[in-house]
Amino acid sequence: MNNTGIGYDIHRLVEGRKLILGGVEIPHSKGLDGHSDADVLSHAIADALLGAVGERDIGHHFPNTDESIRGISSLEILKGVAAILRKKRGRIVNIDSTLIAEAPKIGPHLAVIRENIAGALGIPAGSVGVKATTNELLGAIGRGEGMAAMAVASVEIDTIHRA
Repeated sequence: MNNTGIGYDIHRLVEGRKLILGGVEIPHSKGLDGHSDADVLSHAIADALLGAVGERDIGHHFPNTDESIRGISSLEILKGVAAILRKKRGRIVNIDSTLIAEAPKIGPHLAVIRENIAGALGIPAGSVGVKATTNELLGAIGRGEGMAAMAVASVEIDTIHRA
């Protein structure tokens, strides 16, 4: 059985933080604010995968009230999500994601971002789609106040051997 999940995340851009997207530190004057490394792309993908297997969101599994995970790499969150999928006998078929931001350009970093996400999830990089677009200068994202990401994930669930 194939299931599909969707994910969305948004974070403010602030001074004094590194900008991490797909586990890659990208040169920029601001970084994303959050309890973890605030990697909106990885968070949207995590939520899409969790949704595909009927789980609650990453805020439930990795709560911002848990000080032991403050500053955690979102690639570690993706590894944790992959473990949840394995317990539910889910196999990731593919992921498609879009980052929404005015700046910086992430095109030069896309190959490494795809490899990082795929590696954290234990899937081929060819199963991970990552695109970027702007908000055409509209709204908070258009003004450069933050970044958002959306993701869709397809997960095959082994119903024959499901617990």
